[in-house]
Amino acid sequence: MIALISSEEYQKHLNGSYHSGPSHPESPRRVAAIDRFLKEDGLWDDLFRLEPAEATVEQLAAVHDREYVLALERACAAGPVRLDPDTGAVPESWRVGLLAAGGACLAVDTVMAGAADAAFCSVRPPGHHAERSHAMGFCLFNNVAVAAEHARRAHGLERVAIVDWDVHHGNGTQHTFEDDPGVLYLSVHQYPHYPGTGSSSERGRGEGEGATVNAPMPAGTGDREWVGVVEGAFTRAVDAFRPQLVLVSAGFDAHALDPLSGTLVTDAGYERMTEVVRDWASRHAGGRVVSLLEGGYNLEQLPRSVATHLAALKG
Repeated sequence: MIALISSEEYQKHLNGSYHSGPSHPESPRRVAAIDRFLKEDGLWDDLFRLEPAEATVEQLAAVHDREYVLALERACAAGPVRLDPDTGAVPESWRVGLLAAGGACLAVDTVMAGAADAAFCSVRPPGHHAERSHAMGFCLFNNVAVAAEHARRAHGLERVAIVDWDVHHGNGTQHTFEDDPGVLYLSVHQYPHYPGTGSSSERGRGEGEGATVNAPMPAGTGDREWVGVVEGAFTRAVDAFRPQLVLVSAGFDAHALDPLSGTLVTDAGYERMTEVVRDWASRHAGGRVVSLLEGGYNLEQLPRSVATHLAALKG
């Protein structure tokens, strides 16, 4: 059984009035297109559908500075507001951000309880660029980092792996856990590309050295290179680490048809990478996988990639 965490509430976030709504790549139409496609394709009724609850300030403050969390609440209330050159918010964005992070926590609770084998969080805004103390790159809260820390604090897990195949490096996730040996962060991404981090020399620091594995890929690479690193270097790292839960920052913007990338991944590549992740979880984590939507901005292609990912999660 695959759980789907989704909500029409996710469509209420806008990236501010300066280029809000459909003109911003990270628009409400992204999750609406996914929901519509899953319903039309017949997958909707096969999923264990759950409505998210809001994350608590305590859950957010486990990975973000409390001052940032409270400042973001004030900024949203005064919106529309620009938080960085690419990221904005409106008054509704505060609750939507809470629901995005809360949906990630609900997904963790669901798979840890055995109510589903895996879960996909069709959430927005995305999260992996959000740093401890500031919004960045369309992201307000770092949803996958909140989920990882929730898994450790609420469920007593000692080892959580995060694999990130968004075309953009997850700077916020890496920085959150780079000195933490209990979280393995694996990222394959286009490089050099926004946000400029993610070179292969970034391997973590202190006690976390070696628990960060970056696989930067040049523009023009596709399934052979991306799948190859997931099957190879990432699998070796996962087998050595033995995670008790696998989280996926599932960006689909490395697709050949995505407007924000120069890479050539196809749905066959996403299918195979998902199969490898499922195998990791089967060997080490009781099959438990929680996947969270990050990027993906071609509104025709994104739902197809998500459906491919869900089918591969189901096996």
